[in-house]
Amino acid sequence: MKIFNTLSRSKEELVTLEPGHVRMYVCGMTVYDYCHVGHARVMVVFDMVTRWLRASGFTVTYVRNITDIDDKIIRRAVENHEPIAALTERFIRAMNEDAAALGVLPPDHEPRATQYVPQMLELIGKLERRGLAYQAELPDGQEGDVNFSVRGFRGYGKLSGKSLDELRAGERVAVGDGKRDPLDFVLWKRAKPDEPREVKWSSPWGEGRPGWHIECSAMSCALLGQHFDIHGGGADLQFPHHENEIAQSEGAFEAETNKPFVNVWMHNGFVRVDDEKMSKSLGNFFTIREVLKKFDPEVVRFFILRAHYRSPLNYSDTHLEDARQGLDRLYTALAAAGITAAEPATSFRIDAQALCTQWSHSPAVVRSVIAYAQAMDDDFNTPIAIAALFDLVTEVNRADDASRKREMAGLLRQLGLTLGLLGRAPQEFQQAGVQALDRSRIEGLIAERAAAKKARDFARADQIRADLAGQGIVLEDSAAGTTWRSA
Repeated sequence: MKIFNTLSRSKEELVTLEPGHVRMYVCGMTVYDYCHVGHARVMVVFDMVTRWLRASGFTVTYVRNITDIDDKIIRRAVENHEPIAALTERFIRAMNEDAAALGVLPPDHEPRATQYVPQMLELIGKLERRGLAYQAELPDGQEGDVNFSVRGFRGYGKLSGKSLDELRAGERVAVGDGKRDPLDFVLWKRAKPDEPREVKWSSPWGEGRPGWHIECSAMSCALLGQHFDIHGGGADLQFPHHENEIAQSEGAFEAETNKPFVNVWMHNGFVRVDDEKMSKSLGNFFTIREVLKKFDPEVVRFFILRAHYRSPLNYSDTHLEDARQGLDRLYTALAAAGITAAEPATSFRIDAQALCTQWSHSPAVVRSVIAYAQAMDDDFNTPIAIAALFDLVTEVNRADDASRKREMAGLLRQLGLTLGLLGRAPQEFQQAGVQALDRSRIEGLIAERAAAKKARDFARADQIRADLAGQGIVLEDSAAGTTWRSA
């Protein structure tokens, strides 16, 4: 298995610190608002990564944090006249609802920043003792924030590929902030008198709260160790957040461990709208909840996975509609093979070699299995893997033996489940979005049509079919009777 490492800017074979065990940390959400499609991409991408690692036989310890203390959170709580804990709890619940709708499995650990302040203080103290952290002296004689001394860490810029001189260009020291260098960043923010009591913690440097970057270093090291396998997140976090995590963590521990903070850095690409990054600051974002009012959650997941995780993902209703049609084709193959039940799966092993042996009598199926596994092992190339699923659909549709067709469809589903797809009953997907009252009316019209056909009133039967088609309902007749699906 090879993964593109942002640090080395190349694909590298995955060699885990502990044989068979992957320890992975992913930067999660800052919970002051509803998640948007960019957040959905992070959740779905690293859920897919976790699923495939486990399907490949690895044990995975997956940590995705929650940032529940931050300037934006404080500002929003003050605007809403509500306690910070109430605000963050509400949006954590909303985030978990959105993730569940998208088929995202819960991480093994979901630490909240506010639960790890003691570990952050310990880490800052270690950096101060190593000469990499200092408390600012303000013009009025007061002690200010605790900052990281960037020029004191020799490897700064290695993740982003930026030199200190490049980073320094255009930087200015903010008046009165007490920084020794404009590149230095905050580890501990000194409390302001007008800030809520609940965002103030005691520390050796006075009351205050942690900076954003130190939060992830403390949580990841506490749960995965000072050196672990994979660290992931959105491309927007590569600099400065992940660059600063490296500086803090290696600055604190490298002398003891003589090892890097993380072996492999993974970053998923941006979601774009009209060639601009989707973001709250630009005001061009769509929340997951808004999108799910128009599109089935599995369609959104399929839309995200049809693009390679490192590529830009262009959001539009047209692209989502195209994804819906593609997913419908996969489910239609399952339905045509007689698969009617759901088969949700959390994690299971895919042995491609054993599958190829099992299907040695069908070279086309073997090619699909090999193409799928090789694509996923090649930096999680989901577009190629999904193309292999469609090749398998062709073989399912060609099969004239009912038992063989169903067996192939079972394989199609088994592979799809490693992406978190195709676990529902086909009819459930095909009828998604239709309200219960509408379902009852549709079933009534189907019964009326059957009666009309029995009475040889074919004009009425055709009229019912046409009326339903005009409302986006497709009828499908078979020897077993008539079924329906959304167009």
